[in-house]
Amino acid sequence: ESHISQEKFREDLYYRLNVFPIHLPPLKERRSDIVLLADHFIQKYNKIYSKSIKRISTAAINMMMAYHWPGNVRELENCIERAILTTPDEVIHGYNLPPSLQTADQTNTAILPTDGASLSDMVDAYEREIIIDALKQNRGNASAAARLLQTTQRVINYKIKQLGINAKNYR
Repeated sequence: ESHISQEKFREDLYYRLNVFPIHLPPLKERRSDIVLLADHFIQKYNKIYSKSIKRISTAAINMMMAYHWPGNVRELENCIERAILTTPDEVIHGYNLPPSLQTADQTNTAILPTDGASLSDMVDAYEREIIIDALKQNRGNASAAARLLQTTQRVINYKIKQLGINAKNYR
C-alpha cells in the first residue's frame, strides 16, 4: 500500500491481486515444514537427475532445522538439489549441504554442546553416526561398510570396537 501511495505499484493491479490475501510465514517460523519440503524436493530431483536418494542423515536434518533460511523455500530447494548432485550414495549427509548450513557463524547456530563436551567426544560421536549409517546401508557388513567409506576393514573393525558399535544390530 505504501508503494501505491508512492506510485511505485499500480493501484488497480494491487486490488486485482489482493482479492484473497494469504499470509505465509517465513520458513524459519515453520520448522515442521522443513523435512516435509526436503522430502518433496528429494522426490522431484531424484526424477530429474535419475538418482535414488532414500533419506537424509540425522546430522543433516539437525543442520537444516537449526538454519535460519533467509532465502525461504527457494533456498531449501537449492540446498536439496545441490545435496542430491553431490552425494555419491543414497543418503544426504551434512557434508553434502552448502557451507552456509555447516558453519555456526553464518547460521547463528551453536554447534558446541552446552555441557562442554570435548572435541574428541564430538568427533567420536560423528564417526559413530557415519559408521552406523554405513553399517545400516550394508546390513551390518563391516567389509562393505569399509568399502563404502573408502577405508580398510581393519580400520572399520578398530573403530567399531573403539566406539562400542555392535554391527550385528544392523543386519
